[in-house]
Amino acid sequence: MEAFLEKVAEINGSVNGVVWGIFGLALLIGTGIIVTLSTKVFQVSHLKLWWKNTIGSLFTKDVMKHRKEKGVISPFQALCTALAATVGTGNIAGVAAAIAIGGAGAVFWMWVAAFFGMMTNYAENVLGIYFRRKNSEGEWSGGAMYYLQDGVGSYSYKDKHGEATLKKPGRILAVLFCIFTMLASFGIGSMGQVNKIVANVASAFDVKSLSSVTLFGGVSLYSVIIGVVIMILTAVITLGGVKRIANVAEKIVPFMVVLFVAGSLVIIGINYQAILPAFKAIFVNAFAPEAFVGGGIGGVIVAMTNGFKRGVFSNEAGLGSSVMVHSNSSVKEPVKQGMWGIFEVFADTMVVCTMTALVVLTSGGLNGGVFNAQTGEIAKGFTDATLVGGAFNEVFSWGDIGSKFVAIAMFLFAFTTVLGWSHYGSKAWEYLFGAKTTVVFRIIHVITIIFGAVLTSSLAWDISDTFNGLMMIPNLIGVLFMIPLVVKITKNYVDRKVKKKDLKPILSYDPDIQADAEANLDAE
Repeated sequence: MEAFLEKVAEINGSVNGVVWGIFGLALLIGTGIIVTLSTKVFQVSHLKLWWKNTIGSLFTKDVMKHRKEKGVISPFQALCTALAATVGTGNIAGVAAAIAIGGAGAVFWMWVAAFFGMMTNYAENVLGIYFRRKNSEGEWSGGAMYYLQDGVGSYSYKDKHGEATLKKPGRILAVLFCIFTMLASFGIGSMGQVNKIVANVASAFDVKSLSSVTLFGGVSLYSVIIGVVIMILTAVITLGGVKRIANVAEKIVPFMVVLFVAGSLVIIGINYQAILPAFKAIFVNAFAPEAFVGGGIGGVIVAMTNGFKRGVFSNEAGLGSSVMVHSNSSVKEPVKQGMWGIFEVFADTMVVCTMTALVVLTSGGLNGGVFNAQTGEIAKGFTDATLVGGAFNEVFSWGDIGSKFVAIAMFLFAFTTVLGWSHYGSKAWEYLFGAKTTVVFRIIHVITIIFGAVLTSSLAWDISDTFNGLMMIPNLIGVLFMIPLVVKITKNYVDRKVKKKDLKPILSYDPDIQADAEANLDAE
C-alpha cells in the first residue's frame, strides 16, 4: 500500500508541476484580467448594479421562492449550493496552508486571484445560462462542456479546403473537461474535504478507545468510522438529486458562514491591536517575503503560487465548476446569474478567507500565538491543519472549545462541499453517459469518501490541486474563446436595464429556449 501511494505521489507531482507552472497560472490570472478589461472592470464599474441584484435582493420572493419544476432551483438555492461546494476546507485549512508555506503575503495573492476571479466566474455563469438546455429527464443542464461543444465548436475559419469549424476540437475539450471534473470531484470534492474533516474531528473530539486501534499504515479505527459516517450521510442526501442537495445547502450554508465569521470577528476584535500590523505583513510580504519562503524573487513566486492555488481551491473561479449548479437556476437572464457568480467569489475569498487569515495572523499578536508573521514560524505543536483551531483556542481556551468550534465548522464547510461536488461530477457523467445513469456516478462518488479518511493529508491535498488544474485548462480555453459573446450579452443587459434602451434581450443560443425565456421574462 505504501509503495503504491509513493508511486501515486510521484506521478501526481510531475503533472502538478505542469498544470500549476507558469502556463497554468498565466492562463488562470490572464483570463480573469482579459474578462475584467473587456467588460470595462464590471466588478467595480457596476458594483452598485451587481450588489443590488445579489445581496440587495436576497430576501425578495423571486430570489428565495422554491420552484416546482423538476430540477429547477431558486437563485438563492443555486448560490447556496455553489457556496456549499466552494466554502470548504480551502477557507480554513487552505488559507492556513497558504500562510504556512508562502507567508502572510500569500493572502494578498489570494485577493488578487479573487478580484480577477470574480469576472472569470461571472463569464462562466453567463455562458452557462446562455448555452444550457433540458436533458432527457426534463432538468436544466449547463456547464463548460456545453459552451465548449456549442460555443467553441461553432467557430468557423478558412483553411486550404475552404470553410471549416472547431466542432471536433470543441467536442474533445468538452469530453476532457468532463473527465477532469469527475476526477476533481473525487479530489477537491471528496478525498481532500473528508481528509480534513477526519483530522480535525479526531483531534478535537478524540475517543481514545477508537483512535488507539491501528488498522493499516497508521490509520486508526476512529478515522475509518468517521469516514463511514460521512459516506452514509452523503449517500442519503446526494442520491436524492440536485433539489435535495439544494434544500440542505440553503439551510446549512448561511448558518455556517455567519457563525464562522461571527466567531472570527470576536477573535480579531480581541486582538484588535494586531489588525493593522497583520495587514502590513500581508502587503509587505507579498513583495518582500522573509527568508523562510526563500526571499527575493523566489520567495515572491512561492507566495504568489500558493496564494493563487489556495485561492482557486477556495473560490473555484476558473474551474468551471459552480456554473453547473448555477445553470439549474430559474433565472432567465444570463447576466443576472453572472452577478451571483461575482458575489460568490466575493463572499468566499474576500470575506470568509480574509477572516481566517486575520484570525491566524492576529492570534496572540504578530510575534506570538500560533503563527509568527515576522519569521514565518508555526508555533510548536501546530500544523497548517490545526492552526485555525489553535488560534480560536487562544481566546476560547476553556475545554478546548475553540478547536472544537473549528472542527464543527470544518465539518460543515467540508461536508457541504462534498454534496456540491457530487452534483458537479454527476453533470459531467451525464454529458458523457446520459442523464438516466447519473446514479452510478453518485454511488462511486460516495465510495471514494473512505479514501479521504485513510490517505495522508499532503497527498490528498496535492491530488486535489492537480485535478483542479487539469479541469481549469479546457474551461478557460472555452471562456477565452467566448469573451466577445460575454461582452455582447453584458452590453445588451446594461443597455436594457441601466440605460433603458428598447432592445431584444439575448438569453439563449437556442431559438426555442430564447422564445420561451422572453415570454416569461416579465415574470422573473
